[in-house]
Amino acid sequence: MERMTIIHTNDLHSHFENWPKIRRFIQQKQQYASNRHPVLTVDLGDFCDRVHPLTEATDGRANVELMNQVHYDAVTIGNNEGIGNTKPQLDRLYEHANFPVVVSNLLDDNHQQTSPWCHTYKIHQTPRGTRVGIIGLTAPFPFTYGPLGWDVSFPDEVLPELLAELSSQTDVIVLLSHLGYLDDEHIAAHYPEIDVIIGSHTHHLFENGKVVDTTLLAAAGKFGQYVGEITLELDENHHVVSKKSTTYPTKLLVEHAYDQAEVIGYQSQGHELLQAQIIGDLPNPWLRNGQGPTSYIEQSLEAVADFTQADAYLLSTGLFLGDLASGQVTSDDLHRTLPHPMHLIRVTFSGANLIEVLTEIANQHDYLIDYPIVGMGFRGKVFGEMKAKNIEKMGADFLVGGQPIALDKPYRLVMMDHYSFIKFFPKIAALGKIESLCPSLLRNVVACYINKKYGNKKVSN
Repeated sequence: MERMTIIHTNDLHSHFENWPKIRRFIQQKQQYASNRHPVLTVDLGDFCDRVHPLTEATDGRANVELMNQVHYDAVTIGNNEGIGNTKPQLDRLYEHANFPVVVSNLLDDNHQQTSPWCHTYKIHQTPRGTRVGIIGLTAPFPFTYGPLGWDVSFPDEVLPELLAELSSQTDVIVLLSHLGYLDDEHIAAHYPEIDVIIGSHTHHLFENGKVVDTTLLAAAGKFGQYVGEITLELDENHHVVSKKSTTYPTKLLVEHAYDQAEVIGYQSQGHELLQAQIIGDLPNPWLRNGQGPTSYIEQSLEAVADFTQADAYLLSTGLFLGDLASGQVTSDDLHRTLPHPMHLIRVTFSGANLIEVLTEIANQHDYLIDYPIVGMGFRGKVFGEMKAKNIEKMGADFLVGGQPIALDKPYRLVMMDHYSFIKFFPKIAALGKIESLCPSLLRNVVACYINKKYGNKKVSN
């Protein structure tokens, strides 16, 4: 009888406060591995998150250095790695990784092949000869991945051929899923060839696993609050005879006296690197509650208008988490006040549909102004109030560019992709034609505008 352990992490999102304990836990598990009891270590993606200054300053490469400390046997990517980076940034992210990256549903759009930094699958052979096929699937967002230069596929588009290829080469198949629990359950029900699905993306927690038909589902929550452990028992013919899953709360793991200093060090290093990146010198402060030339949101709307052409522009006050003082502005200032990994989109509506969308937004005003938003790229506290450039309301009517809206005329609005994801504005996606403006993070667009008007050194979007 062979017993195999799989240790799994997911959705750390650069919450390094738990990393020292997680690292020790994994290293201890690996230390007790043997020929009869091999240990595999995997990560499910979103280890990176640009909300952390060190991740932002190094484009995630500092995260990979931390991952190297535990010698993962395989990892896949999440949307924070996949669409939180430009294509060149993602192509460089794993240059110095000491582990394989497995993404089975992502191709380089230019060459229609897997990029050099990743594998479609990996086969790991244990000391006793059990062949473990590892595949990885990341959440498909075609309208975002496409403009970045990637071709991402949905699970059902790649799994049949992939599993057919692996069936004769493997004894066990493990899916590293950054899809979410609904997709995981669908896959478990339709692809019984997969023995274990280790899940992530939706931050769900299966404390003791979940079985769907014959497939074991495992998941360890978010932010390093848990570490997962799967135990497989195999007979002499390498057939799985038992599957179990458990999770360990990191709050119960031993904390060493120097852990806190290590965690603070990551934060300080990130701030220091970002503070060295000078954007420009503002003649006036940009304030969350300012007006005109001192309004952070109004100046950001001007920045977006300078970045791309449209008829009108929308931003919400909850995006702005602080003020910019007059004088020197650094990347750290922009990251501190606009930490969200969101992209801009341009949405085209007919005039009639635009009126419906603006009415929907206006009707939600009082409800959303203090409403706490969680997820979908938002790193603030409350949604706030929607502000616009080139849109005003005159009585019961909306004006665009000072003119009444023509019902049959097309209008283009630029806004954050976040607004099309959250549940409060369903008509944006239902009535509009959405064009992603990736890789345009709002803080980078604002940085270019400040640099263009008040700086000397060119800054890239």
